[in-house]
Amino acid sequence: MTPILTSEDEMRMVQHATDEKPDTSPRSERKRSRIRPIAFWVTTFLIVFELAAGSVWNLLTIEWVEVQLRHLGYPHFFAYILGVWQAGAAVAITAPKLPLIKEWAYAGAFLLWSGAVASHLSVGDILESWLVPLVFATCAVTSWVLRPADRRLPETRLRRDHPAEAGQDGSTPSETRPRAWERRPRAWAVPIGLLVVLYGVSYLTLPVVEDAMHKQAVELGWIGE
Repeated sequence: MTPILTSEDEMRMVQHATDEKPDTSPRSERKRSRIRPIAFWVTTFLIVFELAAGSVWNLLTIEWVEVQLRHLGYPHFFAYILGVWQAGAAVAITAPKLPLIKEWAYAGAFLLWSGAVASHLSVGDILESWLVPLVFATCAVTSWVLRPADRRLPETRLRRDHPAEAGQDGSTPSETRPRAWERRPRAWAVPIGLLVVLYGVSYLTLPVVEDAMHKQAVELGWIGE
């Protein structure tokens, strides 16, 4: 004889089945919380390294820089302007705090690499010529989007990043707001050490870089053998 289920019994069965379903949302949130900082630091390292290396190449005006400037129609002194601002952007993005200056540095880095892409496209260069600046422009946007709260301006933080005690306008108590300038010497040790290493590597690898870039310029037809 088949038992007759009442509406209450059916509701209990549905509730029991729902309770038994695994809740994967906390797991996905934990996974996302691990991936985000890794992606941020990887993309940040790449753009800072490129900015540091680029500033060395431009300030020393290696052959590759001169060839590109001539090929794209830019004056020679443009290399020194780029070199100085690339160095400043590398310092600003690496340093702790300084959220406003970081906004300018990210904007400048994106304009630098997107401008390089546009310049190569304007003279009809192939994908090989503008793919690298396109990749770095993408990394700059990714690093900017994924930057942690202490590297953001309060006005640019996403709503979900605001603490629970924030007011309706998104403001936070003064003691929870990040300082614009980091005063602890220890906080500057890692950024300064990283920049010293990156600049050291960029300078010491110049002979290898110049040889590789010379071959690439020949392959692209920008200079003769």
